[in-house]
Amino acid sequence: MDQKLHLNGQEVSFTPGQTILEVARENKVVIPTLCHMRRAVPIGSCRICVVEIEGAAELLPACATPANSGMRIQTHSPQVLEARREILTMLMHTGHHDCPICDQGGECQLQDLVYEYGVRHVPMTKPPKNDVPEYATPNIRYWPERCILCLRCVTACNEVLGIGAIAIQGQGNQARVVPSHPERCVSCGECLFVCPTGALTENLSRYKGRPWLENRVMTTCTYCGCGCQLFLKVLDNRIIGVSTDRDTGVNRGSLCVKGRFGYEFISSPHRLKTPLVRKKGTLKESTWDEALALIASRLKKITSQSGADSIGGLASPKCTNENLYLFQKLMRAGLGTNNVDHSTGLSHAATLTGLEETLGIGAMTNPISDVLHSQVILVTGANTAENQPIFSQYVLEAVRKHGAKLIVIDPRRIPLTEHAHIWLQPKPGTDIAWINGLMHIITRDKLHDVNYIKQRTSGFKEMREIVETYTPEHVSSLTGIAAEDLEAAARLYGSRHPGSILYSNGIE
Repeated sequence: MDQKLHLNGQEVSFTPGQTILEVARENKVVIPTLCHMRRAVPIGSCRICVVEIEGAAELLPACATPANSGMRIQTHSPQVLEARREILTMLMHTGHHDCPICDQGGECQLQDLVYEYGVRHVPMTKPPKNDVPEYATPNIRYWPERCILCLRCVTACNEVLGIGAIAIQGQGNQARVVPSHPERCVSCGECLFVCPTGALTENLSRYKGRPWLENRVMTTCTYCGCGCQLFLKVLDNRIIGVSTDRDTGVNRGSLCVKGRFGYEFISSPHRLKTPLVRKKGTLKESTWDEALALIASRLKKITSQSGADSIGGLASPKCTNENLYLFQKLMRAGLGTNNVDHSTGLSHAATLTGLEETLGIGAMTNPISDVLHSQVILVTGANTAENQPIFSQYVLEAVRKHGAKLIVIDPRRIPLTEHAHIWLQPKPGTDIAWINGLMHIITRDKLHDVNYIKQRTSGFKEMREIVETYTPEHVSSLTGIAAEDLEAAARLYGSRHPGSILYSNGIE
């Protein structure tokens, strides 16, 4: 049940468990933050979000202070504003923030806050020397003199991604971000995305243009099926970088290494710039009008001579949904054939057919974000951290932040196994056996939803007869999975609702 508190003199409602910062954002009250991340546990290290609470002995961080009924909160009182100015002055004083030469100028949250809060005088200091190894990758550079130690990068790497490649070493003004496990780094750029200053910058687009000179063009990443939204930074008709928005798209600002840094091929001199038409056995440059006219005439001729079904269309699964829709419309409505496919139709043929027959659709049944509501997640035949990295982030968030249980069934050690509550390693090629074994245990122990099956399914009796012989001991002899481990996985999955099953073409 909603409760009430007073925010800047206005009575507002909130849900128990929310922080003051969350309540403020719901009510369009802007409280500045530098260390806070929505997908991580708040740590309150930067203190820039302090607010005044009636009766409290001191200012408290809004990001880490739970909202309580009857609270009277001031977010921009004179005391609060002065405290924020002092904090900003100290942050500027402890580093070497030379905005005119910093490649983050114009996109720096610290710079914006210093301007907004009217910090007038910042004494320049020489950053202390140290011999801590500098954190860097081929795509990212770390500038320790610009670092305000907000810990966003470390939190993102450890909590959001579950990688733990970097950590803080040292104390006070000698503290630095260091590569604690450099072999784990995948150069995804999550640390770069969350950094509020110019302490982490991109090497590929450095010195190519200032933010106010660039045009941002929103598009969809086509490297995998997640459909991440990103903005291409365009200057002089050339892509010089990629940015994201934490409020846009399923990726919520995150990208993998391919999505964030894999854009230079677009400007490759080896790309085709004009259509090529084969003339006398040799491909020759042509105009679009000539090439399209030739394609149309050939298709018409084939259709008239052999019928529309003599034509087939193959598309790339890397195309956007919109492009694929238009392609199938061309084939079906324009040419009159249903011969349309792409590579996934071959590699996923069996599972797609099974999905369509049982659920009516040969595709995902839920949006990616639904995994956050799962109480148990089973992953098999899929290395999401490598092939669908953004999906992997949702799985980790469900496990770490929302308490979901994770079951990984895979012969390989994949990144998600480090976070799994149960990891089973079946022999390759025995997936049908352990799947039937799970169903045997779940139906034997009445862990399934009996009413749902009676009302909405058919063939349950026949399925039960098939899995009857797949006892834990029999499955163990086929798969190498210990009978007690299979029992534990089945009970865990069957006892928690709702559940999600994530699989890819690694299932056999």
